[in-house]
Amino acid sequence: MADTRSNENSLESLGLTRTQDDAAAAAGAFNTVAVVGGGTMGKGIAQTISRNGIEAILVEKDQQSLKRALDGLSDQLDAEIDRWGMTESEKRAVLKRVTGTTDLRDAGDAQIVIEAIDEHLQNKMTLFSKLDAICPDDTLLVTNTASLSVTEIGSATMRGDRVIGMHFINPVPKIPLVELVRGLHTSDTTFNKAKAFAEKQLGKTAVEVFEYPGGITTRIIVVLLNEAMYALMEGVAAAESIDTAIRLGYNFPVGPLALADQIGLDELIAWMEALFRELGDQKYRPCPLLRKLVRAGHLGVKTGRGFFIYNEQGKRMPGSNV
Repeated sequence: MADTRSNENSLESLGLTRTQDDAAAAAGAFNTVAVVGGGTMGKGIAQTISRNGIEAILVEKDQQSLKRALDGLSDQLDAEIDRWGMTESEKRAVLKRVTGTTDLRDAGDAQIVIEAIDEHLQNKMTLFSKLDAICPDDTLLVTNTASLSVTEIGSATMRGDRVIGMHFINPVPKIPLVELVRGLHTSDTTFNKAKAFAEKQLGKTAVEVFEYPGGITTRIIVVLLNEAMYALMEGVAAAESIDTAIRLGYNFPVGPLALADQIGLDELIAWMEALFRELGDQKYRPCPLLRKLVRAGHLGVKTGRGFFIYNEQGKRMPGSNV
C-alpha cells in the first residue's frame, strides 16, 4: 500500500496497547477498516470511519476512480469547513487516516471490510468471493446493500456466519442511524461486534433488522418517493409544491423529490426494481418518470440534474428540471 502505518500507531490512535488488541477486537473495536467502493456511500463511510479516529483503506477499481473518490472526499470536507463544521487541521487529520488503493488485496489488512459498490447482486457476490479468499478467517465482511439479500451475498463465501449487512444512509456522516441486517447464518458474535462498532466507535444508533427485502428504511421510503413522482407525473402539482407540502405538512427536513435526488435516481430505481422483483407488489413498481430521468442520465445531485437542478457544489438552483 502507498501509505503503510505500523500496527502500534493504529492501536495508539484508539488509545490501546498491543496486549489490549485481542480484547478490543472481541468487543467490536476495530483499528483498521476497509471500504470497497468510493462512490457517494463509500466516501461517506470512509469519512465517518476516519473522523472517529480509525484507519480507513478506501479501495477502488482503477486509479481514475480512486482519484475521483479521494478528490470528492476532500471536497466533502471543504464543504464541512465552509459550514463551520470542521477545521482545516481536522480535515488534514481525517485525510491522513484514509489510505487509497486499487489493489483489493490491501483489504486483507483490515479487521472489517465494508462493501459499498453498486446495487448489483452478481457483482457483490463476486466481490465477496474474492474477499473471502483474501481476508483472514476472523475478518468480518459487511455489505451496505439497501435491498438485496445478505444471505445470498454471504453464500459466495465460506464464512456466512461472519457476513452481515450494515445499511448506512446518505449523507453517512450526518445520519445517526445504521440498520444491522442479519443474514440467515449471521452469528450473534458477528452481530454484537458490528453493533459495538456502529455504536461505540462510529457513534451511530444501530437498529437490528432480520433479513427481508428492503429492511425497514428502504421499503418504507421508496413508496413515499415513488408516490411523489406519480403525483408530479400526473400533474397534481409542480415539483416544488409537492416537496413544500410534504416538508411543511409533515415536518420533514427535506421534500421527497429532493431526497430522491440526494439518494441518486439510479440507486433508487435499483432499490425499487429489487423490491418489485422480490415481493411482486405494485407499490414498488418504479414510476415511468423516474425511468425517463435515469435513461436521460439525470441522476440527481451527483449529475447536476434530477427533479431539480444543482451546481457543481451540489447546491440546489432555482426552478425544477421536470
